[in-house]
Amino acid sequence: MGVKLKEAGDEDFVIVEKADEVGGTWRENTYPGAECDIASALYSYSFAPNPAWDFKWAKQAQIHAYQKGVAKDYGLYPHIRFGREVTSAVFQNGNWVTTFSDGEVITSQFLISAIGQLHIPKTPEIKGTSDFAGTSFHSAQWDHDYDYRGKRIAVIGNAASAIQLIPELAEVTDNLTVYHRTPNWIVPKKDRAYWGIEKWLGKRFPALGKLYRFNLFAQGEFFLWPIIQGKPVYKWLGTQAVKSGIKKHIKDPDLRAKMLPDYPIGARRVLLSDKIYPALAKDTVENVTDGIERVTAGGIKTQDGTERAHDLIVYATGFHTNPFLKEIDVTGEGGRSLRDHWADGASAYMGLMTAGFPNLFVLYGPNTNTGHTSIIYKLENQVGYVLQLMDKTSAKIEVTEAAESEFSDEMQSRLKDLAWSKVEASWYKVGDKVPNNWPGSALEYKRRYKTPIWEHYEIS
Repeated sequence: MGVKLKEAGDEDFVIVEKADEVGGTWRENTYPGAECDIASALYSYSFAPNPAWDFKWAKQAQIHAYQKGVAKDYGLYPHIRFGREVTSAVFQNGNWVTTFSDGEVITSQFLISAIGQLHIPKTPEIKGTSDFAGTSFHSAQWDHDYDYRGKRIAVIGNAASAIQLIPELAEVTDNLTVYHRTPNWIVPKKDRAYWGIEKWLGKRFPALGKLYRFNLFAQGEFFLWPIIQGKPVYKWLGTQAVKSGIKKHIKDPDLRAKMLPDYPIGARRVLLSDKIYPALAKDTVENVTDGIERVTAGGIKTQDGTERAHDLIVYATGFHTNPFLKEIDVTGEGGRSLRDHWADGASAYMGLMTAGFPNLFVLYGPNTNTGHTSIIYKLENQVGYVLQLMDKTSAKIEVTEAAESEFSDEMQSRLKDLAWSKVEASWYKVGDKVPNNWPGSALEYKRRYKTPIWEHYEIS
């Protein structure tokens, strides 16, 4: 958003960040093995290609360095105020009045949320956690001062973060216990380091980089997306890819059965890993699928009565989902509370605007998430759309209630036919609703975000 504002000749904006550096999830998540599950050539800005990626799926440190480099190269740092935590925002007298935790106030014509969907660590409520005499922390709050080598380690969880850190921990301890209940569909990643000649070619011939980026985009658009749609041939191919990985690395028939999900592929986030199955199959790794009864002073007791001793407990249990502006008290016209407005699940027209909250834009808002491509691709389309709305507005712009309601009904109607609705619970869902995800292809997304339907807005 900042880059595109500057390119449009607008220097009158402020970016507020509660931390002391840019980076979001790639600043916060520094656990061993942290990397992206979207290939880096696609998980990057189209206007800032990076032919120097070391791996097909870049590691956390290089992604964070890339983000800081973009912020520096495009002159964003002078616009950023670090250590600024927003507590409330109120629309009054045609402007947004934003208040910070220290009482400072900023008044602006437009307010843009770019908070993201997964940033508040979630630790499960388990009896006895305060009794544990060892060390424990969430994967997103990794304690790098703690020496975990050779320790008796427990990992609770087996999803996106867990499958990256478990193989790393399995390399440095002979006593790793993984507590996991619901298995995931995990597709082989086939990651590798890029050759020097590939980096040179990408730098020397930018068109090759664009072609490679499109190839990655096409894999998601024309293979993963049909899986989520539930197309039989693609579901079969995806399922076979997962089964082959399990069969190749896990010889124990009982464990192999526990690793295979009983819900449709694509219903929950499809994960990618080359390392997790070999790690879980190690003799030094115990897989526990019984429920946890409580944490004790010395370890963890499961519901079958078994107590295992641990020095370290890692909660790889993800994040609070659907947090759209949850931490901020947002008040629109007529004293309307956004928190109350979204009490039954967030919704917004085009995922960006909600009636009664003029000049408020939510990037990565409701029904804009993706299960098969790069969120960066979608964010760039969102930013272009918002810039058109802002450019059309002299004082105030607001989406109509009718347009928002019609859009929300369309989203939920279409989502009912997709894999995400075929499972009782996931981070995509709130009750029977799927407020997170876009129900169409990325190409449809791009088409619909190209030009606003102006009659759906009230503009002054």
